Amino acid sequence: MFDRFRNFVRGLATNWIGSLGVALTTAAFLIFVFVELLRILGVVTGSYSGLVTYLTLPALFILGLLLIPIGWRRYRIKAGRPTTELLRERFRPEMTEGRLFGAGVFQMVLLLTVVNLLFLGGGTARMLHFMEEPRFCGTACHDVMGPEWATYQASPHANVHCVDCHVGEGFAALVDSKINGLWQVVSRTFDLYERPIPTPVHQLRPARETCEQCHWPDKFYGDRIVNRTRYAFDAESTPAFTTLSMKVGSGKGERRGEIHWHVAENNAVRYASIEDKREKILWTEALQPDGSWRRFTNKRFANRPEPGDAVRTMDCVDCHNRATHIFEDPENAIDDRLQSGVIDPGLPWIKREAMAALTAGYADPAAADAGISNRIRGFYLRELPDVSIGMSREIDAAVASLQAAWRRNIHPGMNVGWGVHPDHLGHRGGRGCFRCHDSGMIDEQGTAISSECTLCHSILAYDSDRPFRFLAPADTTDAEYRMHVHLQDEFLGALEEK
Repeated sequence: MFDRFRNFVRGLATNWIGSLGVALTTAAFLIFVFVELLRILGVVTGSYSGLVTYLTLPALFILGLLLIPIGWRRYRIKAGRPTTELLRERFRPEMTEGRLFGAGVFQMVLLLTVVNLLFLGGGTARMLHFMEEPRFCGTACHDVMGPEWATYQASPHANVHCVDCHVGEGFAALVDSKINGLWQVVSRTFDLYERPIPTPVHQLRPARETCEQCHWPDKFYGDRIVNRTRYAFDAESTPAFTTLSMKVGSGKGERRGEIHWHVAENNAVRYASIEDKREKILWTEALQPDGSWRRFTNKRFANRPEPGDAVRTMDCVDCHNRATHIFEDPENAIDDRLQSGVIDPGLPWIKREAMAALTAGYADPAAADAGISNRIRGFYLRELPDVSIGMSREIDAAVASLQAAWRRNIHPGMNVGWGVHPDHLGHRGGRGCFRCHDSGMIDEQGTAISSECTLCHSILAYDSDRPFRFLAPADTTDAEYRMHVHLQDEFLGALEEK
């Protein structure tokens, strides 16, 4: 069998074109099988090897298949003799004996055609599967997608595939995504992409098709308690606690003032923003029970022209715009690591020094690693040598954590720095809810849209010395006595209403 195959291959190599086709096809097939075995064994795992295996090798295989008949045609024209005569000349007699489809040469062609179809079909399936893997999305064009890949890996959706949100279902969506992918390849090749990648992404699938596949609105339950700790820039990094009872709501939109009222199926909220960036809101309007719309117009932009097609109906990503690719605010990044204990809050002056180290300008990750290390270690060596010796492990952990925070959030090659991608969830480090709930938003009667703090959450502690402070009995001698009583009554009253 092997001799027949070898003789068949030699017969196809009619000239340099045919020989090149045979070489490309054979080499691509054998290399593909070899690399796939290594991948199954776990020896090869990188995205770049996948690009070679599933894109380059099948392309070379197909090119080789095309060159073989081209070479044969040129051989036949040059020889000026009939094809049957040339077949007998190129192949052994036993390969050309018998009727057309009984001849060994055509049986070999049929067998190899089946092998080729299986190879191309399997290669295509493997290619599509490979291109749907998050590692491919994040690392194939590492310098471009590096920021998104870094934040994705630390996100609550790190186990959700990119294509689940960025690619729709069905054949048409698959084709659209591959066409878009080709343009991305062109943009990467000729350096046509923007830095940073512009947001929001307007081509995302609707939230009803993505978010609500897991976050089922009918299963939104009541309120949610959120505890946040902010540390002072003093020697003790003194903590201050904010406790909020978030009025998430049921998702059915039955009660105004609940957060998910905005996206409930029975309600509708529309708005228009400058350049469709979803940050500076021109106007917003809500559907009323009688079917009319109540519009609030931003008086700051009253003289701007109507945006036309920039009108958008609110969905999940209007607030949860960084649900996956979450870029941190520097102070929040430090506070979160202090609260979790990754950075020991017992280190004197650590909040102040960490903030200075994290926000200094660095040209690249290597410079950031060195600069952060020098700032933190140098401070304790110079100012607090006893701490430098006695808490060396805690200092090492703080340095490593800050270096990791910088690499996650800062990407100089893509012009991604602190604050480039604000988070609209809440209003911590950005305008968030206040994009619409702003005193500058007024309706036709001159009434401003509500911006009352307790509209979306009850405040149980606010930069207080302990969580849930306002649930404790109020002290009449306390300077915050009246606010204490008001916020306590608001929370208890909200509970009674439910």
